[in-house]
Amino acid sequence: MQNQQQITQLKNTVQTLLDEAVKQGASAAEAGLSQENGLSVSVRLGEVETIEHHCDQGLGITVYFGQRKGSASTTDLSPESIKETVSAACSIARYTSEDEYAGLPEKELLQTEFPDLDLYHPWPIRADQAIALALECEDAARTYHAEISNSEGATVNTHQGIRVMGNTLGFLQGYRSTRHSLSCSVLAQRGDSMQRDYWYTVARNARQLEPAVEVGKKAAER
Repeated sequence: MQNQQQITQLKNTVQTLLDEAVKQGASAAEAGLSQENGLSVSVRLGEVETIEHHCDQGLGITVYFGQRKGSASTTDLSPESIKETVSAACSIARYTSEDEYAGLPEKELLQTEFPDLDLYHPWPIRADQAIALALECEDAARTYHAEISNSEGATVNTHQGIRVMGNTLGFLQGYRSTRHSLSCSVLAQRGDSMQRDYWYTVARNARQLEPAVEVGKKAAER
């Protein structure tokens, strides 16, 4: 329910953008808005290198004055910033050359049905759990063979976000998604020859990620 409320709020913001573009004289406009948060943990040679929590947002709009277009973006979603961003895009459009291919698609080409693509599977992993997983992955790579001489580390990432897109033809839709990954990179040495390689696994659902030990072993094998 909370995610649906967030999507509704972001839709309202995108609609405000589009309405402001028309108010400022644009003949057409399209806009997108995204919010994302996540965790990234990296280890190297058995030690924690980085722990990063992030929370990002941003919106962008493209306006059309006939066949002239202008674009602008911002990370500030306040009403004042929205007006300024639209104004910046309109100023650009007014002074650019016409492009016969600029503009929105035909309305009948827009999607009208939106099936659930099963893209959203949050992973409530804590930083300490992510560290343990990354260490397990790197350790599997470093101990795979005696010729593994060094490591560039292992990283665990988890992200979840919402994306909303709309235009002045009446299209306004949003969706939520997640993305999780585990990666490892190591170096092997035989005599004077050195070889670096890596392996990674990516999934919408963390349950579908390859086991940490397998990721480490595959990085070492390669």
